[in-house]
Amino acid sequence: MRYLLLIPFFLFAYAASTQTNTRFVNPSVDEIVKGNYNAQDYAATSETNPQEVSLAIEKAINPDSLKSYLIRMSEFETRHTSSDTTSISTGIGAARDWALRRFEKISDERDGRLETSFLHWEKDVCGRVKHKNICAVLPGKNPAADIIIIEAHFDSRCDTRCDDTCVAHGMEDNGSGSALLLELTRVMSEYQFERTILFMLTVAEEQGLDGARALAGYCVDESIEIAAVLNNDVIGGIICGETSSPPSCHTEGGIDSTQVRIFSAGSAFSPNKQLARYVKLQYQQELRSKVSVPMAITIMAAEDRTGRGGDHIPFRQNGFAAVRFTSANEHGDANTASASYEDRQHTSDDILGMDTDNDGEIDEWYVDFNYLARNASINANAAVMIAQEVCTPELISVDQTTWKNLEVEVGTNDCDADSFVLAIRSETNDWDTLLYFNSSNTTVEAPNLTSGNTFVSIAAVNDDGVESLFSQETIITTVGFGEKAQPKKGIELLQNRPNPFDEATSIVFLVHEMPAEKEATLTIQDVDGQVLRQERIPLKLGANEVVYTHGYGHTSTLVYTLSIGDRLIDSKKMGFVAY
Repeated sequence: MRYLLLIPFFLFAYAASTQTNTRFVNPSVDEIVKGNYNAQDYAATSETNPQEVSLAIEKAINPDSLKSYLIRMSEFETRHTSSDTTSISTGIGAARDWALRRFEKISDERDGRLETSFLHWEKDVCGRVKHKNICAVLPGKNPAADIIIIEAHFDSRCDTRCDDTCVAHGMEDNGSGSALLLELTRVMSEYQFERTILFMLTVAEEQGLDGARALAGYCVDESIEIAAVLNNDVIGGIICGETSSPPSCHTEGGIDSTQVRIFSAGSAFSPNKQLARYVKLQYQQELRSKVSVPMAITIMAAEDRTGRGGDHIPFRQNGFAAVRFTSANEHGDANTASASYEDRQHTSDDILGMDTDNDGEIDEWYVDFNYLARNASINANAAVMIAQEVCTPELISVDQTTWKNLEVEVGTNDCDADSFVLAIRSETNDWDTLLYFNSSNTTVEAPNLTSGNTFVSIAAVNDDGVESLFSQETIITTVGFGEKAQPKKGIELLQNRPNPFDEATSIVFLVHEMPAEKEATLTIQDVDGQVLRQERIPLKLGANEVVYTHGYGHTSTLVYTLSIGDRLIDSKKMGFVAY
């Protein structure tokens, strides 16, 4: 689903794209993503409830399969976007042909349930104009439903952006994400879901996210609605490098094989953060207690690591909810221009591992296949639940009637739902409380509310107990035990969230009564009074939000001030913590 509040930025971002002649080489894929197909032609024999499907997929994901994909990808020596396209053994041409054949083999093993194709697009990238993403599509039961995209970039690179001859195995960045996507295609295509799932390996990510921009632009041009985009990039390594991109690991050589980071844009009112929270919720509900090695999912404040970007960004720019999965630890920040850079990322050393005893076998692995499998299961579980196509209701209003009761008005938007869940959030990127209720009783008991401003959103729950994607957040002012709500007037500047923050933070102010002026000014300064940012903001009733991205380099205290004309509204301090 696209969000109208992002359209102005989308128009700018799309106009700046220069990809041309974007098309699926296989016309069947083009028709499927547009919803023009007979769902029965792709029907699956395996039918069970979504929880059982998710657990079966988790058990079917095979670390040895992931390993085999990575070994095969390393044999191409480089997958640089502008590398050789004529060789049958090395370069991007051979690599993408192999990936397409792999998709085709999976389809053959699944009774032809997958349709495969290249996505052709044109743009001058390091002197080569014609390019191909590689994809497989799993048609859903409902051709009219929004689709799901699971993606990973397939290309690799060394330190120089356009060096297409260096050996660039790109095993962590991003052979790991590519292997994950291939394995998900294999295990998920045993089933047919309500929503269509498009599995996409992009190219030219390393030169400016161009392959993803081509696909996002195609979806806009063809009016293809997207329910969610799950991007996987640098997702299989567990060793901390000296220069790991913050916010990340702290100790060189440190190991983390039980945590994954989810990056997404925005904070309050962000559909991207709502998607990240949904992914985490579904894992906690459906898988965490059933797997041998539970994973911690950390929802990051920023859209990506400092100074970095990924293929989820073009989709967000075009108004689609998108997130990025990345390892807890990274081996480098790709700043290969530094003379002291010794990490593996964006070098010829981004390989599967080392043969430390010279016996011809790798015995020190840089990609952890079991960790990669666990991250694949998190993706799959989220996609399975989103693919149930539970209709997202509209949250009309939430009013606190007593210190422990909320009165909820739900607009169903033609959703046939009897059960709902209210998600409540205060200071963090995570939901604090989930309150389940049914349509016959919209008075929801919430005894743990505290005084302050609270973010609230809603989802429907189907008969299988699967939640829909959550609505956009709204904000209410709540009181705790023994307190009485007082009507608020004027303009209220809230404490930034999160605080302290790790790169980006959300600053919200509430307009309870519209002043005569139509604009406010937000000023952010350091403790010495140096202005770091100043922005004029059009005023609207209710919540107004500004996302401030600070970057890295030091730990400090900042001051933000809201004013209207010459009138000071309020000032607050916020803490920035460099990791």
